Amino acid sequence: MNNQNQVNQYDINIENTRPQNLQNGVNINQNPYINQSLLQNPQQSNSLTKSGFTSGDFIKGALLGAAVTYLLTNKNAQETLMKAFGKGSELFSAGIEELKERYEDAKAQMQAQQHHQE
Repeated sequence: MNNQNQVNQYDINIENTRPQNLQNGVNINQNPYINQSLLQNPQQSNSLTKSGFTSGDFIKGALLGAAVTYLLTNKNAQETLMKAFGKGSELFSAGIEELKERYEDAKAQMQAQQHHQE
């Protein structure tokens, strides 16, 4: 076959894919397709650092993850949470029963008023 004489049409040197006009502060070993806007507009680099680890969303996520990890790994916390959930469901059930009772009382009172008017 003629494969040995055929030249590879693809450039396998990754250095040739990187932009030649690198701005200061940009790591040359990073993926050339990441932060293309940073290479084109270096004035916007401050907005990238503001949305990093100092973001409130990151802190909220980290705290939520820590709380979930604590609950999943601590037996005492699990027991306390289940007890609280059980009490909450008991109170909810009692509240529903109270609402049903009030509804029946109001219904009976309306029926009594209708009979009284007749």
